[in-house]
Amino acid sequence: MQEQPSLARRAATEALGSMMLAATVIGSGIMAERLAGGNTAVALLANTAATVAVLAALIALLGPISGAHFNPVVSVMELLRRRLAAADSAVYVVVQAIGCGAGAVLAHAMFELPLLQTSTHVRTGSAQWLAEAVATFGLQFVVIGHRRSADAPWMVAAWSGAAYWFTASTSFANPAITVARCLTNTFAGIRPADVVGFVVAQCVGATISVIVARWLFSASRAPQRS
Repeated sequence: MQEQPSLARRAATEALGSMMLAATVIGSGIMAERLAGGNTAVALLANTAATVAVLAALIALLGPISGAHFNPVVSVMELLRRRLAAADSAVYVVVQAIGCGAGAVLAHAMFELPLLQTSTHVRTGSAQWLAEAVATFGLQFVVIGHRRSADAPWMVAAWSGAAYWFTASTSFANPAITVARCLTNTFAGIRPADVVGFVVAQCVGATISVIVARWLFSASRAPQRS
């Protein structure tokens, strides 16, 4: 049986993955907006493609070390499912938030923008909150429901890419990314005042997903009697 990597290695992996994911979300948004010539659909398509590609690559590469959560709701739900210790979950959440914040600063540095910013992009209202609950429900559903570890990269990336387009919020589905995106006044930004509503919706969506998945998948995974 392979020994689990140390908490320090797993925490560093979560921090690095979160930083690269946030840098991709924000950086690709900056690049897309610059090149799209005011065409928001083209900008969103480019932003989606970059995020999907990096998410799949990071999960495939780093999943064997830390599980490649890069998302506090995933880590907390894994705690509730008794698949992650409380102390480990707390460390994961902290380093994910730090990593995503660092990713925002890194994206700004790469595009020669002010490193520290505050977003003015309004994202609020019941439709946006519902969209975030749905996006996070689906993401957590995939995390719980995928059968083989090899399926996680493409399934999580596929859901995330689709949710960019069918949800009104463009699918943040991640409290750490949401906080990081309030630190950038660019294409991917969200006003600080709107963050709480998004995070609450994300937590609600993830919690419902765990409840539904526990009921739905338990029978299909029960051992077959001969």
